[in-house]
Amino acid sequence: MRPQYDVDAEAYREKVRAFLGEKLPAGFTGIGSLEGDELVEFTTEWRTTLYEAGYLAPGWPEEYGGAGLSALEQVILAEEFARAGVPTGGPNDVFGIQMLGNTLLLMGTEEQKKYYLPRILSGEDTWCQGYSEPNAGSDLGNVGLRGVRDGDQWILNGQKIWTSAGHLADHIFTLARTDPDAPKHKGISFLLVDMRQPGIEVRPIRMINGDSEFNEVFYTDATAPVDNVVGGVNNGWAVAMTLLGFERGEAAATLPIRFQAEIDRLFMLAAERGLTSDPVMRQKLAWAYSKVQIMRYSGMRVLTNFLRGHHPGPDGAISKLYWSEYHRTVTELATHILGADAMVPTGRMPSSSFQTDDAGAPNSSASWVGTFLSSRAGTIYAGSSQIQRNIIGEMVLGLPKEPRPA
Repeated sequence: MRPQYDVDAEAYREKVRAFLGEKLPAGFTGIGSLEGDELVEFTTEWRTTLYEAGYLAPGWPEEYGGAGLSALEQVILAEEFARAGVPTGGPNDVFGIQMLGNTLLLMGTEEQKKYYLPRILSGEDTWCQGYSEPNAGSDLGNVGLRGVRDGDQWILNGQKIWTSAGHLADHIFTLARTDPDAPKHKGISFLLVDMRQPGIEVRPIRMINGDSEFNEVFYTDATAPVDNVVGGVNNGWAVAMTLLGFERGEAAATLPIRFQAEIDRLFMLAAERGLTSDPVMRQKLAWAYSKVQIMRYSGMRVLTNFLRGHHPGPDGAISKLYWSEYHRTVTELATHILGADAMVPTGRMPSSSFQTDDAGAPNSSASWVGTFLSSRAGTIYAGSSQIQRNIIGEMVLGLPKEPRPA
């Protein structure tokens, strides 16, 4: 279960630590210690540093601007960056590099790779994901955005919803139904769309934590060149599933580290509030600790398979279901520890609406309450818990499919 770090791997780890020691300020404790303009400035400069060092897309071939690192070296890089409290890229790079870029390397044409990959790395193009719709959330087979070919372009009409960072992006990779007569999984295409056109309208959605990370995107006679189909016309379902595997790949290395740092902060909070001698609270904290350790060992299993060349498939649903359900419970526990202070939170709010607060974040009531509110969405975005259970049951365990209504 444990990835084997040989002498060469540990030598590479020392190289990464030396890089971090050289590039980070003395006494740096993680981006959680920053906020406001200082956080934005650091994140922007840090992305430039990674770009110049070839660390933005470490697994990409060097001919496309990557570092050509092995799978084990990528794991070590992610681990050390997580421990240092720095991101592996900019806020948009999960969509541009980790998801779309890796998918283009595997399924894109050579022309698509040569045009888009350098622009993704340089930050010239920023991307968002157009999958979910009002009637096609986690069940992507119900996608209804229509794509009709007209000469050398596709004409798009319809709507997407829950588009993360859509208000900040200028491009969107989107699923469109290009053959309405085909079975629902067979008539979908994966398109690359420029959002800087009159036919695209983005409307931010205000969330329970006050942020507007999610958006609605409306297509009204929007266009995309016919050459911007990835993986072939009506083969979008296979492309979409490939991309979702890349979305969850790095998480096996970084999530256990991030959640361990969070649980350590929770223990400190309980100690500060004088609750560590309460037997009921001790039981709840022990439960949370055990869950993080299970997450760590599960991550080791995924990493072991990754190092053997197996990329996450349907089994990636196990990790998503596990951490999102756990996080709802543990952040609710934090609000119980805070007591009445949770109703009037003060201090630094989390800089992200996803998963844990950043490394080095203060143990403020605002940090915990903000993370608690964000955790409510964790069991919905990237596939709801109900859909994850269906995937695990049907595609991992081989159980009969859930009965469909007549």
